Amino acid sequence: MTGLIMRRWFVGQRRPLAVLLLLFCGLQVGCATLPPAQPENICAVFDEKRHWHRTAVKAQDKWGTSMHTVMAIMYQESAYVDDARPPRTRLLGFIPWKRPSSAYGYPQAVNGTWETYQNARGEPWRSRDDFVDATDFIHWYLGQSHRRLGLSTDDVYSLYLSYHEGWAGFARKTYQSKAWLKNTASRVQQRAQKYAIQYGTCRERLNRQSWWQRWF
Repeated sequence: MTGLIMRRWFVGQRRPLAVLLLLFCGLQVGCATLPPAQPENICAVFDEKRHWHRTAVKAQDKWGTSMHTVMAIMYQESAYVDDARPPRTRLLGFIPWKRPSSAYGYPQAVNGTWETYQNARGEPWRSRDDFVDATDFIHWYLGQSHRRLGLSTDDVYSLYLSYHEGWAGFARKTYQSKAWLKNTASRVQQRAQKYAIQYGTCRERLNRQSWWQRWF
């Protein structure tokens, strides 16, 4: 955590007080990043994680994809756990064994896809367990789905399928034989819609917050 904070300082962080306080936090033993307590309510999420709101708004303005789509995908993939990984398989039914993939962090991006993103952005320091970077990655990935596959940025259902199956897999329609995945895509779509409705009730209040309230 400390190294990540210092990285943000050197790449142009414009909130020196926030960075210094976060640096102090990173040096403390009990200062861990916890997922939001009420993940089904986007207003509650942003009230608890106020800097997430600032990040979500900036990324939406930058990329054009709805923040509600990105947040719904992130929740589905990792439940907002920063160091989430797929559970290990079991050897002989009880011995912890290998993980089924290299998926990691908020976006559950696998190693190869994350490296493609880092190279495309020219920013090799980006990290999957950092909310800012994970948010940027999901926006980038969905933008690629829009350009490569012609998917509408409003088609949450198809965007999630492309996110899960990869661009080549989506083009081959590998999801067609996976009823569970199509059900999951429907849930992501419904959650994005719910987030949008919820956000409409708190957007003005959140946007009125001063800069220091957005961070703490």
